[in-house]
Amino acid sequence: MKKINFKHIRIRKIDPSELDDRMLLANLYLTQAITFIIGITVVLFQSQSLIGLLRLPDRWSAYGWAVLFAAAVLLFDLLIARWVSEEVTDDGGINKKLFAARPLWHIALISLVVAVCEELLFRGAIQHAFGPYWTSIVFAAIHVRYLRHWLMTGMVFLISYGLGKMYMLTGSLWTPIAAHFLIDFVMGCVIRYGKEGKDGES
Repeated sequence: MKKINFKHIRIRKIDPSELDDRMLLANLYLTQAITFIIGITVVLFQSQSLIGLLRLPDRWSAYGWAVLFAAAVLLFDLLIARWVSEEVTDDGGINKKLFAARPLWHIALISLVVAVCEELLFRGAIQHAFGPYWTSIVFAAIHVRYLRHWLMTGMVFLISYGLGKMYMLTGSLWTPIAAHFLIDFVMGCVIRYGKEGKDGES
């Protein structure tokens, strides 16, 4: 049997400019669909009630926590953008490619899909088994475009850990979903309607 020489295997860095818009969106929605399916499968395997897991919170304070957490994350991100070089916060241009020319309704849709699918898997399923710390390790690891910089990796970890703690505090999965949505939506709008987005239109 011929042996595989792993030394010759190379992972090529993908240039965002090589992806057209249709391919980028197809990849996004496909990965989120897979995330959603895995999340549901794991939840059911754990004998959790999917209906109970997705039940809306009884108190509006659950959404209040989401707004406060999202505001804190966005403020911290603003400070990083102001005081840290762009090289450190660079994600390879994926977010700019995804949001720079996107209409508002589509930014909202993308943010909602990502929030629901990822929180169902990570907070609803993985955290149920391993707790917020190890869940956040995995969450940070899958955001491979940030792994080159310890600051962004650490920030993703802390955001995930905060989302997990909010879920434990409120008992509602919709709290981290709402916070995740707000963070992605606002950041998407900043890219779309900020200087970079306007430059992309011209």
